[in-house]
Amino acid sequence: MKKPSSTQASAARSKAVTEKKPKSPAIRIVLADDHHVVRQGMAAIIATEPDLKIVGEACDGEQTLALCAELKPDVLVLDLRMPVLDGFEVVKRLITDDPAACILVMTTYDTDEDIWRCLRAGAKGYILKDASQPEIITAIRTVARGESFTTPLLAVRLANRATAPELSPRESEVLQLLAYGKTNKEIATALNIEPGTIKSHIQSLFKKLGTSNRSEAINAASKRGLIRMS
Repeated sequence: MKKPSSTQASAARSKAVTEKKPKSPAIRIVLADDHHVVRQGMAAIIATEPDLKIVGEACDGEQTLALCAELKPDVLVLDLRMPVLDGFEVVKRLITDDPAACILVMTTYDTDEDIWRCLRAGAKGYILKDASQPEIITAIRTVARGESFTTPLLAVRLANRATAPELSPRESEVLQLLAYGKTNKEIATALNIEPGTIKSHIQSLFKKLGTSNRSEAINAASKRGLIRMS
């Protein structure tokens, strides 16, 4: 009987090791989005990858928290705007309960403030819904490893936001009322403070936003995601 060559023997040993090596478990995913069509699309993308598996779907913030508590997924893919409880609040609560939770925010909102707030609250990644399929898959796998993920464009936006001056809670309130078209007097009444104090807050807002009037301030704040008009 012919003796196997050293090359054949080595190949056989490699094959045996490969066959004995246990298969890594799939990355378990909870998908949270209030649009059924979006969840269907994500499910179709994830179904093409053998190492990814959707174990639960949620259509609002409270259901998302309940599913995560029950299923303990490896990754939560989370929309930012959802009924009952928005995505940002979901991130805060999940990270409070489990600082190691792996959350990937996937949304249509690309304002500096949205990105900054979610990542600062503890989300591991932030990606837009128009991202390519390879980007989405890479983002999920990266976040599952406990690593951070943003696209290069969003990383630049995040860096810009990190150097921007912070608004005080009172300045944020004044800014929102300015966006609603309120006068200084109306804002002072609404917040129960002196009109002169309102004027000081507005001047501070102009300086921090790099603007010189109300219209410019509202426009700049809207682009950054500092105000909501809905």
